[in-house]
Amino acid sequence: MYRLTGEEDTLEGIKGVGALTVLWLTQRPPQTAPFAPMPHVDVNPYGVNTFLQLEAEEKNVRRQLKMLHDAGVGWVRQEFPWEDIEIHAKGDFEDRRTEPHKSAWLKYDRIVDLAQEHEIQILARLDNPPAWSRAQGDEIGTLAPPDDFEDFGDFAAAVADRYCGRIDYYQVWNEPNIYPEWGEQDVDPEAYTELLTVAYERIKEACPGATVVSAALAQNVEAGGRNMSDLIFLERMYAAGAGDDFDVLGAQAFGLWTGPTDRRASRDRANFSRIELTRDIMVRHGDPSTGSGQRAGKPIWVTEMGWAAVPEDIPTVFGRVTREQQARYLVDAYRRANSEWPFVGPLFAWFLRRPDWSEQDQDWFYFGLISPDWETTPAFDALAVLASALPAVPPGLYQEDHPALHYGGDWQPQSAPEASLGAYRVGAPGSLVSFAFEGSDATLVAVAESTSSTGILIIDGEKMQFRLPAREYHRLARYLPTGRHVVAVRVDQGALALDAILIRSTHDRLVRHILVSLALVFAVVAVTTLIRYTRQTDRQSLISKGIPEFKTSQRPKDL
Repeated sequence: MYRLTGEEDTLEGIKGVGALTVLWLTQRPPQTAPFAPMPHVDVNPYGVNTFLQLEAEEKNVRRQLKMLHDAGVGWVRQEFPWEDIEIHAKGDFEDRRTEPHKSAWLKYDRIVDLAQEHEIQILARLDNPPAWSRAQGDEIGTLAPPDDFEDFGDFAAAVADRYCGRIDYYQVWNEPNIYPEWGEQDVDPEAYTELLTVAYERIKEACPGATVVSAALAQNVEAGGRNMSDLIFLERMYAAGAGDDFDVLGAQAFGLWTGPTDRRASRDRANFSRIELTRDIMVRHGDPSTGSGQRAGKPIWVTEMGWAAVPEDIPTVFGRVTREQQARYLVDAYRRANSEWPFVGPLFAWFLRRPDWSEQDQDWFYFGLISPDWETTPAFDALAVLASALPAVPPGLYQEDHPALHYGGDWQPQSAPEASLGAYRVGAPGSLVSFAFEGSDATLVAVAESTSSTGILIIDGEKMQFRLPAREYHRLARYLPTGRHVVAVRVDQGALALDAILIRSTHDRLVRHILVSLALVFAVVAVTTLIRYTRQTDRQSLISKGIPEFKTSQRPKDL
């Protein structure tokens, strides 16, 4: 039941299976376009949120980044707060809050330098306006948007210009659909879309190669006001024209009160599977692609996710798990996303570390993976084991530059409009490509106009000759037992124009059919039991009222 509902309590698991059965019988499954060509997903999937700007000493920044690098984590989502960079007035990047005065960029330059040194990529989160950007100052809320969105555009452009080529990804705002992230006022999808449009244009002007990530929307089920459902908010963003103004959709995916295997994806439930409903909206709106002509060409990045190991004496709205569950759920979340959601790029755990213990009375403090005293939690240790493992290609369509593909010999990058996302690699005789994959079927996707080639194919150690004619799809493996397999292809003659790898799991559909059948059996048993219970209750009620029970033999024949 845990694998279906994310519930470990038996009674809650039974209730969860019943709710899941109703969903499967009454709602169409979310459409996720899992095999659409997708940019920005063939990267290290492991990320963590950091607060490096709060560290007073360089050695603490360096220590955190080294721990992440050694653990195999490839990303940090790091805030670049507007109020901490353009502090006193527009165009003023001097920090005069303490003596001696210094450039407000210094601490962020240090973060970028050390991240590069440790081979960690940065997703820069841009938000937190300074008080001077609002006529009402902080009275309308310290997180409220500026009066003039062009001021924010100027700031975003300044960051992108300074770090162009060193930071490639910028996220515009955070959770504008809930209080207090839009200030002391009702949230406004149309206003956020206008802000996003301005920031997108200015970032692209300052650094044309930059990638813009939309604000991650908080999981919410309210209709509007100070809080609005992330699904409603996103629908209104699309209606306002936001589809042209981001390259990656940001999303949050907290598990809250259930584990990551909770498959009850419904609009009235906030859980890990809510990502599928977000993706469904993207597909229904035919989100503009990156020129491949495919629908749903933009991915989702999960910029915050995790479970909180909150002590029993602290009230919480984020759910409560043990440290052991926190570790297990985090690993299961990464595994599920990597194997089931090929449209999802990195997932950023919330969060790595706070610099001191002053917030330990807050429930959110217990999402942390490392204590202020540098003690690692079981969750961090489990993440390190997972992230350090040899990557494998999960089910989905992946490009020739996926990090799990290993090349040897002479491979030349090429570009062509007919290639998936416009790029492919050509392997000359003697070249080799190898990869591990999770699934049962593996197909090599070549450029349609490629020439034929011959060589050696090795699958799980079994060697065979192969010939790849000049066509687009070449089945390498089929109907293997679902699990991890290793494939190697060596080109002996001709040239191999590798465009993508397509991985499927033919057993997934069978498993789903079995689960649906079991759910139907569960529903029939439950309904039958309810009917019998109702009849028995009615019979006892009649008897208690002195009404004699009819026996079949006493009924008139015409009845």
